[in-house]
Amino acid sequence: MPAIADAGHGGTAPFALKGGNSGERQRLFWRAVALLVAALIVAPLIVLLTRIGDTDASLIEHLFEHVLPRVFVDTLLLTTLVAGGTATLGAGLAWLISRYRFPGRDIFSWALLLPLALPAYVLAFVAVGLLDFAGPLQTALRALFGPDLRLPPVRSLGGAALVLSLSFYPYVYLLCRSAFDSQGQRAMEAARSLGLSRRQAFWRVALPMSRPWLAAGLLLVVMETLADFGTVSVFNVDTFTTAIYKSWFGLFSLGTAAQLASLLLLIGFAIAMTEHRLRGRAGYWSTGRSVAAPGEPIDDARRWLATAACLGVLLLAFLLPLAQLIVWAMSGWTGVDLVSLRAAGRTLLLGLAAAVLVVATALLLAYARRESPGRLTEMAARLATLGYAIPGAVLAVGVFVALSLADRALPALTGVDWRIGGTLVAILLAYVARFLAVGFGPVEAGMARIGRSLDDAARVLGAGSRRRLLRIHLPLLAPSLFTAAALVLVDVMKEMPITLMTRPFGWDTLAVRIFELTSEGQWEAAALPSLALVATGLLPLMLLNRQAETSPVRRSTPPP
Repeated sequence: MPAIADAGHGGTAPFALKGGNSGERQRLFWRAVALLVAALIVAPLIVLLTRIGDTDASLIEHLFEHVLPRVFVDTLLLTTLVAGGTATLGAGLAWLISRYRFPGRDIFSWALLLPLALPAYVLAFVAVGLLDFAGPLQTALRALFGPDLRLPPVRSLGGAALVLSLSFYPYVYLLCRSAFDSQGQRAMEAARSLGLSRRQAFWRVALPMSRPWLAAGLLLVVMETLADFGTVSVFNVDTFTTAIYKSWFGLFSLGTAAQLASLLLLIGFAIAMTEHRLRGRAGYWSTGRSVAAPGEPIDDARRWLATAACLGVLLLAFLLPLAQLIVWAMSGWTGVDLVSLRAAGRTLLLGLAAAVLVVATALLLAYARRESPGRLTEMAARLATLGYAIPGAVLAVGVFVALSLADRALPALTGVDWRIGGTLVAILLAYVARFLAVGFGPVEAGMARIGRSLDDAARVLGAGSRRRLLRIHLPLLAPSLFTAAALVLVDVMKEMPITLMTRPFGWDTLAVRIFELTSEGQWEAAALPSLALVATGLLPLMLLNRQAETSPVRRSTPPP
């Protein structure tokens, strides 16, 4: 019979628990729960990989001769440009905010995260509406310099890379700022004492020490770029995601779409494994409990240049697009748009349903790890949270293929004509697979803060695992569950590829509505639903800012 360890002395309590067999059954039950969740998430991907050779030979030949070379090159170039742009903007701005004092620094420290509230596809159509040949900027320049003036086309790979860099740099900025703050003053003081200048200290000390954070941010940026559909569609750039969509809904070949999705899935895995291997042999150490640098003073000219750099990025990435959306919404207002209003209702309904499902699944998975720790449960948790690193278009095809097989198999097994594909079940399953990692993070962090002594005390009182979950963990996890639900709700409301490819007929959401309007060049009509998405996108930024303000490093930072 298992004994309870005395938390205060590390020995064993003078009594033993009864029901050792019951405890083992409970551990096996929760291990089975974790494995079941992982199986449901991984099953569509496995089905997708098994269909990699299941398509028409003529389409395969056309695919490899006319589509794949161009798609692969465009995807590679776009990913490289976006990774370089976000690394430059994110790491550079994080270094300025973390190390120097200049006018507006305290405001920019949180305001530079605001572009996360603006979906990349919204920024894309605003950029095209402003900078296209018939847009107000080029029209004004032709009136000023003559009608023969020609500027580089905005609908290009370079334009898409610029917009995606402005949209995704906050991922790198947030992580690099945390890295620079955690380095503290000691490392920089040591570098300066060895005769290094500020620039040399950045390149030779600060940046190498922050490599894990920078690599994590760039990996997230690369995955988001590979997953993007709306932005590249606006700029007429063909990538794997647009090729998957056109194969399915243009060529009406689910097999071809599955092949392209499988290739994109393998590329994503290869990138993640390459980054892991490159980082595997390197070691990174902290300098101890460091106090974040209060900011070094710089001369008048450079301090205003730092302010201008931060303001310029913020203007291009958030303030000017937001102002243009407001102008378009006001000028294009002709009354209540019932189609957009219904889309908003469906968006909220799907977001709430997905948030409940994701948080409930994340709670079961986190509790399974707590009740049945071990290598098998840990592996199941990692597999279950794999979906966030997989492009939405890939998950959409995988879920649809898996449910199509189920639709053919279930009637033969049950005698009932089941039809799951093409229903809300399909889109919700894809949402759970995609965003489980988003909900699992806050829930797992909240679970880790609950002391094991509470579980031991409840066991002494005869409470089983399910009763402990309902009576102890669930009330204590309420803030973490709310945070997880809010993050999932916002991500689902902004999500486009999964929604566009798996939604039931007539179930247009705000993201789909924006895609349809911008495809027809109706910028003013798309402005109001875009503003609604921007407003919802501010919620996770408020949560991020609140966490940053209460983190140990930021609390220990003396005022500049």
